[in-house]
Amino acid sequence: MGINLAKGQRIDLTKTNPGLTKVIVGLGWDTNRYHGGHDFDLDASAFLTDANSRVIQDSDFIFYNNLIDPSGAVEHTGDNRTGEGDGDDEQIKIDFSKVPSHIHRIAITVTIHDADLRNQNFGQVSNAFVRLLDEESNREVLRFDLGEDFSVETAVVICELYRHNGDWKFSAVGSGFAGGLASLCRNFGLEV
Repeated sequence: MGINLAKGQRIDLTKTNPGLTKVIVGLGWDTNRYHGGHDFDLDASAFLTDANSRVIQDSDFIFYNNLIDPSGAVEHTGDNRTGEGDGDDEQIKIDFSKVPSHIHRIAITVTIHDADLRNQNFGQVSNAFVRLLDEESNREVLRFDLGEDFSVETAVVICELYRHNGDWKFSAVGSGFAGGLASLCRNFGLEV
């Protein structure tokens, strides 16, 4: 069992785990009782940013329509449209050894697809978590449970993996946004 983090906590990844180069970021969630006539479709994304938290090129935005970045360092394993079942609902694989030098931060986010149209928000989502696994051993290195801090938000920056003095670290962010994926894209410097 890995380390459980609280919102705002930061932890070293590669310095305290020598040889850790390939990780799986697993994201999961449940939906509360909801009778709005629509399924919940939550989507994980990764924003690969420079030192100023800006995405330089569109191909550095990894999501269900762009599953892998040009370097092959970050790969989304595919869209789960219902969130049914136990365990990870979606996964993003990261190979630290392939991350280009201009990428300083990888922000992992979850958005609700068509949230406004379907009148859905993160207040209707429970048991949301992110966990980081060592891909080689499948050992869970850490876990961050989001809690129930959200009400009207339709997008959440769950965590960030970032470079610091040549090592990779993990930050448990848990920051909500209204405006869904478009709002997140603008936040990271992408035109919508």
